[in-house]
Amino acid sequence: MNKISKAFKAFGLILKKPYLLNLILNDESIQRNEVLKQFPIPNGLPLLHIDELFPDFQEVADPYAYLSGATMPIDIALLRALAKKIGAQNYFEIGTWRGESVANVASVVPECTTLNLPREEIIALTHSEEYADLHGFFSKELPNVKQIYGNSLHFNFAPYEKKFDLVFIDGDHHYESVKSDTAAAFKLLKDENSILVWHDYGFDPESIRWSVLRGILEGMPTEKHHRLFHISNTMCAAYLPDSLTNTIRPAVLRPHEKPTHYFEVNIKAKTVIR
Repeated sequence: MNKISKAFKAFGLILKKPYLLNLILNDESIQRNEVLKQFPIPNGLPLLHIDELFPDFQEVADPYAYLSGATMPIDIALLRALAKKIGAQNYFEIGTWRGESVANVASVVPECTTLNLPREEIIALTHSEEYADLHGFFSKELPNVKQIYGNSLHFNFAPYEKKFDLVFIDGDHHYESVKSDTAAAFKLLKDENSILVWHDYGFDPESIRWSVLRGILEGMPTEKHHRLFHISNTMCAAYLPDSLTNTIRPAVLRPHEKPTHYFEVNIKAKTVIR
């Protein structure tokens, strides 16, 4: 099939199924071009090596289920380390799946709040009550975790503004949602020492998810972009106070580089009793 035939076939499919146009608009190469039109960052955000941010980095991820859709253990460890580094007292999370990340943070932060879609909306989207019931599995019984429900695109964040030391965005990762969540999350930060972390900035620790990066950059004030970093070995981007980064010289993400450090991983199985 030649290019013209392919073009006509593609156009016909889009006319029959207009939602297919979203696949084109959300293509990562298109998203990358949109970022580079506005921001000269072909290698993404400056890279902070995790062992420079935390010279004695040693954390645990407990609980952790090793099941689909989970945040990587090192991403959870990063949240815990950041919370301890700044002595966080209040944590807010957008997107809670099984609740592993907030359950981990709750062991080092006194007050945690999570926002997730209502059960009926999850069922409407997935047609699965089992999937809906798993949300918050590890966190819903913790006394210092408050669960609130709503769609972050329409949620009234006003009662929660300027109350949180650490905010974690792990909801819908499409560009429009990331942009909206980012704008909302900045209003939640308590002060200039507060931290904001986005999950799935990368598809893996060495690649960039340009749709997410675009949402981050467009959802926050441009004059604050200098405080954005990709944390090495993680899938996270972070907005960090200058006090944590002013002595660190950022690097550039270069996929397939020779490792400069490695991690010790200990795995211990536990049984859930409920």
